[in-house]
Amino acid sequence: MKTKTTQLIQHLSHEIEDEEKAELYLEDSLPLIGLVVMYFNALEKSLDSVLCETVTDRTDIPGLIIIQKLSYGAKVDLFKRFCDDLHLSGSGVIDGFEKLIADLTDVGKLRNLVVHADWENTDHDGYTYVRLKTTAKGMEQEYVQFSAESLEKLADRIITLRNDLYEYWERRNKAIWGPRA
Repeated sequence: MKTKTTQLIQHLSHEIEDEEKAELYLEDSLPLIGLVVMYFNALEKSLDSVLCETVTDRTDIPGLIIIQKLSYGAKVDLFKRFCDDLHLSGSGVIDGFEKLIADLTDVGKLRNLVVHADWENTDHDGYTYVRLKTTAKGMEQEYVQFSAESLEKLADRIITLRNDLYEYWERRNKAIWGPRA
C-alpha cells in the first residue's frame, strides 16, 4: 500500500478533485474491505481458540475469562509470552515462530488502517485519509492508497496467516507431546 502525506495548514481538509471517480473507486473497494474484516475476524477467533487451548485443553472457560477484554494486539502479546515460556522450557524455538508473531502484529496494524480509515475522504486515485501525524516538519495528514490489488493481497495474507497459525500450533503440540497415534 502506497502512502502520501500533506502538510496540515490550518484546518483538517482533503482535496478530492473528481468525486465521481472517487465514488467508483469506493464501489469497487467496499466488497474487499468487507473480506479483509471478515477474514481478520476469523484469524482473531483462531488465535482465541489457540490461547484457550494453551490455558487448558479441557474447557475454553478459563481461557475466555483471561482474553475476554483483551485487544487483538494484547492477545498476540499473550500468545507470544506463552510460547516464549514453552520454548524456554526445553522444546526450543519452533521454526517459523518469530515470523508468525511479526506477521500477526503486522496484519493487525494493516487491518486497523483499513477499518479506521476515513473512507468518505478517498480521492480519485484511491488515497484515503488514515491519520494525523506530528513530525519534525509539523502536523501532516497521512493517506494510504488502498488499491483493489492491495486489499486482495491483504485478504489473502490473512487467510495464509490463519493457516500458518494452525501449522505452528501442530508443530508446537508435536514438540510437547510427540507424534500422536
